[in-house]
Amino acid sequence: MLDVRRMQVLRAVISSGSITAAARNLGYTPSAISQQLSTLEREAGVELLERVGRGVRPTPAGSLLSEHAETLSTQLAKAEAALTELKEGRTGRLAIRYFATAGASLVPLAVAALRRDFPGVRLDLKLVEPDDSMPEIESGKADVAMIVLPTSTPRVKGVEYVHVLDDPYRAILPKNHRLARKRVLDLGELAEDPWVGVDGLPGACRDILLEACGAAGFAPNHVVESEDYQTAQGFVAAGLGVALIPELGLGAPHPGVAIRKVRRPDPVRSIHAAVAAHAREHPAVRRFLSAIREGALTGQVRGSDQVGRKTG
Repeated sequence: MLDVRRMQVLRAVISSGSITAAARNLGYTPSAISQQLSTLEREAGVELLERVGRGVRPTPAGSLLSEHAETLSTQLAKAEAALTELKEGRTGRLAIRYFATAGASLVPLAVAALRRDFPGVRLDLKLVEPDDSMPEIESGKADVAMIVLPTSTPRVKGVEYVHVLDDPYRAILPKNHRLARKRVLDLGELAEDPWVGVDGLPGACRDILLEACGAAGFAPNHVVESEDYQTAQGFVAAGLGVALIPELGLGAPHPGVAIRKVRRPDPVRSIHAAVAAHAREHPAVRRFLSAIREGALTGQVRGSDQVGRKTG
């Protein structure tokens, strides 16, 4: 097996024209250079240099190895530069998982920040349910996932949980509802109403809703189920029932509904970014998280403005 470093020594000797000059340029003694060349000739099994006066010149085999040494040096320099870029987070792949309402309100601005600050990083973006991304984080298949994290959920060892925002639930009422004139409702006041279900599948979001209603002393009577928050608002506007929807899920409020704050209790879903152990110090990941938090702060201000308006 030929040694790349000895091939580079050979190239230096051929370029400078003598062992003495190469030793001076490389910072070695002439005897150390001669020893490296002797070892390389044994590895190659052929003579690489011949003496000419006080200097040396390459044999055909020496010229061949010198040319390959130059190619290898170029490739090694490229590899070192690429490795530096990767370590600094300037290249590579970043796998991000998010659920629908986080994707609509928080993720786009954070992705835009990544594209601006880390243009060499390839992004793998995937929409998933809030409870479906943790297996990918635990296995290392994904780097960051937006999740709903109740306080009772056990933390996975090695995963970093970064709090993004607390997303309060709001009561969605038909415009002509008996309670639509109130700015703040006690959740128990909706106990006898029919309900539009918005989180039909078991999971953190549904648990938050059911636990809040339970704490208010009732179980909601779901008369119709919806797969998404906008459709649920349409059902409410049509007078089919009332609903609880997290503020991030309100989107463009339906003109036929009234959106009101609730209390006793005031249900909130805590949104976190779960970061895989291998990605915790990745510069692009840290930038994504900072951008997500910046977007969350802006979104909270906008969201609070629309609650309680006469337009619903």
